[in-house]
Amino acid sequence: MAPAVRAFLLACALLAASAACSPGERPNIIFLMADDLGWADLGAYGNEILYTPRLDRMAAEGMRFTQVYAGASVCGPSRCVLMTGLHGGHCRLRDNLAHRPGRTREERLVPLREEDVTVAELLRERGYATGGVGKWGLGDIGSSGAPSRQGFDSFFGYLDQLCAHEHFPQQLIRDEVEEAIPENEKGKRGAYANDLFTDEILSFIDAHQDEPFFLYGPLTLPHLKWQVPDLGRWASSDLLPVARRYAAMVEWLDTSVGRILDHLDERGLSERTVVFFTSDNGSYAPLAGFVGSHADLRGQKSQVYEAGIRVPMLARWPGTIEPGTVSDAVWSHVDFLPTALAMAGGSAPEGLDGVSVLPTLLGRRQSFERPLYWEVHRPFAQAIRRGRWKGVRFGTREPLELYDLETDRGETTDLAADHPDLVRELATLLDTERTATRNWRAVRRAGKQRRWRQ
Repeated sequence: MAPAVRAFLLACALLAASAACSPGERPNIIFLMADDLGWADLGAYGNEILYTPRLDRMAAEGMRFTQVYAGASVCGPSRCVLMTGLHGGHCRLRDNLAHRPGRTREERLVPLREEDVTVAELLRERGYATGGVGKWGLGDIGSSGAPSRQGFDSFFGYLDQLCAHEHFPQQLIRDEVEEAIPENEKGKRGAYANDLFTDEILSFIDAHQDEPFFLYGPLTLPHLKWQVPDLGRWASSDLLPVARRYAAMVEWLDTSVGRILDHLDERGLSERTVVFFTSDNGSYAPLAGFVGSHADLRGQKSQVYEAGIRVPMLARWPGTIEPGTVSDAVWSHVDFLPTALAMAGGSAPEGLDGVSVLPTLLGRRQSFERPLYWEVHRPFAQAIRRGRWKGVRFGTREPLELYDLETDRGETTDLAADHPDLVRELATLLDTERTATRNWRAVRRAGKQRRWRQ
């Protein structure tokens, strides 16, 4: 991309211009998100067991972030944070199911509402074609949270996250209509959902290559059920069968992302398209130990320790993002909405928790003063990061654990006793960074997270 265009995009971000940049200068935006991929599952993050050449090449061609976080440690709220630019103390969905004792699962689902504003809605208002492919999890057919009612021109995949556990589905949802997958009828395994999603993404790119587009691709690998058409090089491995399947799924995902990047290159769209790749949360501890998913990070999916929320983040934008860049900027998925709006030449709505990281993507130094906040329920837990410091607690009346992530990213040493003033400051932030609702109530004493769940 020409230097003048790059400078103009940066000016749009820094000035938060209310008027859109001209259509020819606005990049296409693709946001690809794995499902339960660990922070260290990629070779680019130091993994020496799994083979991920295409994602490693994406890192070499763009920017690799070392301190980026998901919006939550489980899939539903993580997606909600990403879509709305509101963190886990303010967004509509703060866990996969609301705490309503005695209610059915359907009664405990919390879909997005009409008043919720998504990044897709805002980009569509600015002339972007919008498409979603993969796992939604924010509202089923007929609900206010269905993607077709939240700014997406088209959607293909799973609406209910529980259905997404099956990687050889008998039906998927196109917009709000069930579409049969005959190759998988009567227990057959002829069509792998991830491959269908990749094909759909390529078709969307082709259909909208002459206009600015936003493609949200929340893919379903390597989430359980751990199913894969072919174990490949893992067929003869000594790993446990479930670990072999997980490893093969990560490598299958790598191939899929490679297909998408190659397609952009073949269509001459790469310099006009910024592609993000990340994960919705961390991986499962029982698997992470076999393949090195979390490196030295503590915890797992569903926990607010680092392994549950720190995720890989790659960004590729040839001609604009300096290749081979490694950034330690501390940001999270809550920042994607304002970043996308800055790329589209507009300003984000007031009241968001996220900030645009476009200056960082363009190689400019950027200060992140605001704290990052997370919470999870079943059991209740909170975390806050401000600068190098992170606080964790498991109930509003439980003692706060304090970690210095600059020297102890594995959260091995609780420094709370050494910094009482800082503990009080972070505890106050944990109290004030959330709004209470009937669906998501803070718990005084929840006990520590000692079990894992889906």
